[in-house]
Amino acid sequence: MAFGAMFLPWTELTAADPEVAEALRELPAGDVVRSAWNSGFFAWAAPVLLLLAGIAAVVFGQSRAARVNGLPHLWLIVAVLSLLLLVLGWWLIDWQFAEDQRGVLAAGGVSIEPAIGRFLGLAAAAASVAGSVFDVRAARAQYRAKRR
Repeated sequence: MAFGAMFLPWTELTAADPEVAEALRELPAGDVVRSAWNSGFFAWAAPVLLLLAGIAAVVFGQSRAARVNGLPHLWLIVAVLSLLLLVLGWWLIDWQFAEDQRGVLAAGGVSIEPAIGRFLGLAAAAASVAGSVFDVRAARAQYRAKRR
């Protein structure tokens, strides 16, 4: 879900003033709405990490050797790192614009807002963290059952 969300809008410019909002609608879509690929490192890095962790979990998840050697823990670490990157990216959302551009946008009454892709990416990261916690607990129970 996070990887698919990368192709949806992640950042959009909005304005409360109707005249400014109309001017934004007349601009090319790429100047007003950006996907994760155009929103900076903190937008695209986390979904790519989640994709890689998901592929590893699916491919090697049934292997006892991989599970004993820490695959569930690796998934947990990558999921938490992805969630932190997404939260940091949300906090630094306006840094994808230069300082002078941010000043011009602020002076014009234009705000930089998160879009649907950012919300879906955050939801996917949170779901991945929850799934990885359950998988770590299951792996621990599996390991304890094998030792007895």
